[in-house]
Amino acid sequence: MSRLTRRQALSAAVGATAGLAVTGAAFGTAQAAASGGTGRTEAAGSQHAVHQAAPGSFDEVYRGRRIQGGPADGGGHGGHDGGHHGGGFTVRIDGDELHVMRNADGTWISVVNHYEPRSTLRALARAAVIDLQGADLVPLASLSS
Repeated sequence: MSRLTRRQALSAAVGATAGLAVTGAAFGTAQAAASGGTGRTEAAGSQHAVHQAAPGSFDEVYRGRRIQGGPADGGGHGGHDGGHHGGGFTVRIDGDELHVMRNADGTWISVVNHYEPRSTLRALARAAVIDLQGADLVPLASLSS
């Protein structure tokens, strides 16, 4: 049996990552279709209430945490306009801003799940709630002090 080269290992890892990304995007599309455009998506094992505000906005309780997202109001938050990296959008968990960034391919990442892009801000906020495991979101400004 031949030894696996670094190039072969890297190629396999890139292929697996691309496959996971396609699967995740397909799952997000299927989940959106399943909601029927009502703004309500049922997730297994989680309870949440949805209040749809403006197009592209969301305000819901997901796993006991209030998540909100939508266009940034432009008023800023602590000297940050919410749209610096977020393309004019902001996300909040229990009222605290989740720093979000938009990738070139249209996916979203946050400081909580930086290496796990999500197709929508709602999916990103939900993933952050899961990753926080009940912990409070700490503002970025307090981390640099």
